[in-house]
Amino acid sequence: MIPRYSRPDMVAIWSPESKFRIWYEIEAHACDAQAALGVIPKASAEAVWKARDVEFDVARIDEIEAVTKHDVIAFLTHLAEIIGNEEARFVHQGMTSSDVLDTTFNVQLVRATDILLNGMDGLLEAIKRRALEHKDTVCIGRSHGIHAEPVTFGLKLAQAHAEMDRNRDRLRSARAEIATGAISGAVGTFANIDPGVEAHVCEKLGLEPEPVSTQVIPRDRHAAYFATLGVVASSIERIATEIRHLQRTEVLEVEEYFSPGQKGSSAMPHKRNPVLTENLTGLARLVRMAVVPAMENVALWHERDISHSSVERNIGPDATVTLDFAIARLTSVIDKLVVYPENMDANMNKFRGLVHSQRVLLALTQKGLSREDSYRLVQRNAMKVWEEGADFMTELKGDAEVTAALSDAEIEEKFDLGYHTKHVDTIFERVFGAD
Repeated sequence: MIPRYSRPDMVAIWSPESKFRIWYEIEAHACDAQAALGVIPKASAEAVWKARDVEFDVARIDEIEAVTKHDVIAFLTHLAEIIGNEEARFVHQGMTSSDVLDTTFNVQLVRATDILLNGMDGLLEAIKRRALEHKDTVCIGRSHGIHAEPVTFGLKLAQAHAEMDRNRDRLRSARAEIATGAISGAVGTFANIDPGVEAHVCEKLGLEPEPVSTQVIPRDRHAAYFATLGVVASSIERIATEIRHLQRTEVLEVEEYFSPGQKGSSAMPHKRNPVLTENLTGLARLVRMAVVPAMENVALWHERDISHSSVERNIGPDATVTLDFAIARLTSVIDKLVVYPENMDANMNKFRGLVHSQRVLLALTQKGLSREDSYRLVQRNAMKVWEEGADFMTELKGDAEVTAALSDAEIEEKFDLGYHTKHVDTIFERVFGAD
């Protein structure tokens, strides 16, 4: 996580100040619940809230941790310095460090996901607007990178919208799965703390109590969460790669917006490179980098160990901050994307009607020819287009075996672009609804 690929709101979630504030709220709410149960004096619980508006001294906590070698103890010591040792006597009563650490981590992930979901909403809006704009902009569809049959650029964007809509649903599910907390004490048995404390703290933090927390929240939840981030990142990469291919000089059907004063190369002044979508491809790799370590965190020893801790201190902020930036960048790319319909038309006709070969093939079979013979006749003429630069319709009209089955008018009808786009409205209705 570096400032170049970070946005302030997401970074703030992972700051030490935010983390310690959540730690404090957990401890304070737990004291309230303990007081309500009569386990600690009510006055002691109320005293903890004296630090409500205090800015915790991160440097001081680090100084204490340098001696204690324990981050939660360092924080509790600093809290006692603020509210007084007597008032702090009942803080962390019956709790263990993982109660604070795991619950906080999940709070941070939930808040991060809310930012990601908001970003997804903006991305979907941008894709929908451009899809509707280019619903009828005909371009060539490609398979294996080779011309196949006509589509529309709007359909390409409709596909992206449907994919990102699924990803939004995945993020919502991931948020629900990660939104649990645990205040269950050592090895998770509630031996020294009432389950009602956990219920109270979770309610205050917008979480659900973890059904069985041992001493840690089970890491299969986190594995599923980071896997979801990896899927979202992969979808971003797919769209970015499509744009990169379409921006190649010999294609140039779309182009990233090139702003006034922008430079494409230190050596070649003519360059206009797809740097933003190339960057998105790299960022997607970084997000996916978190997936395997998250999977490996699932297998902890017995009721707990801390082999997951160093991993999550890195992948939590890195994956969410990077994905947030990537979503925002892709939104901007789509919003400003320059589209060249005239180049799309030129590219589609580059091989002089060859993209209509399937229609001719099917028409011949409808006239009684076998599929094998129909394929042979069409391919024979198609290869002349590939190898000699011939015109496909002209070659078909000059082939006696073809014209024995199809009239010139019937051949010409098979070159109608409208045939390929007649169901675009149906597909758009599936993606965007009746409107």
